[in-house]
Amino acid sequence: MRGGCNAGVAAWLETDSGDVFLKGVHAAHPMAETLQAEARINTYLPRASPRLRWQLEVGRWVLLGYQAIRGRHADYRRGSDDLRLVREAVHEVQCLRAPLDMEMGRAEERWAEHAPEGTAGLFAGDTLLHTDLTPENVLISDRAHLVDWSSPTRGAAWIDPALLVVSLVDAGHTVEDADALAGGFASWVTACPRAKAAFAMANARQWESAATKERTAWRHRMARNAAAVSHHFSFR
Repeated sequence: MRGGCNAGVAAWLETDSGDVFLKGVHAAHPMAETLQAEARINTYLPRASPRLRWQLEVGRWVLLGYQAIRGRHADYRRGSDDLRLVREAVHEVQCLRAPLDMEMGRAEERWAEHAPEGTAGLFAGDTLLHTDLTPENVLISDRAHLVDWSSPTRGAAWIDPALLVVSLVDAGHTVEDADALAGGFASWVTACPRAKAAFAMANARQWESAATKERTAWRHRMARNAAAVSHHFSFR
């Protein structure tokens, strides 16, 4: 299976108790800890995300069994009916506080290296962020389902809409149109313009760094998209 899985194995299982989406890695794999964190965060997630049914460690493999969703990847292109469903699903997450009893990354630390000097603190907050809302991580059935919570982060609520803007540009939207679509989120509308501009620059620099280290076509494409968004917000 493809999409929604940063894992060593992914499969659709038909069991006596219902279908299950299986994902897993060997316990020695660097992603094992990430997968375990994904399992821990599932308890706190809204209806917009599939339920974790079980977690096993068998033969040195970390395995997660999720509620199976029969759907397709979201279509982020202009005019797509999926955009409304995606917005509704992200709204559910925007209402969530990051759990205090779980260790996770903080936005002000995650983007600090690439943020303009003295601005990383603007990214801080107590909202639970997905941070990877690409079409491959959104499944569409009768609603949108947010999958692959491999990088849950505590931060300002407007950061998920900020990252969504880059994915919308990647799907063919102009930066202006993507910005307007993000305006459907109250957190984005009320966010400090300087904070949004600083984050756009930090994200663009992060993508540029990633594209330099691993010269793949999609990283270079995303770096261009993020740079276009950063130019639009023009940090000064």
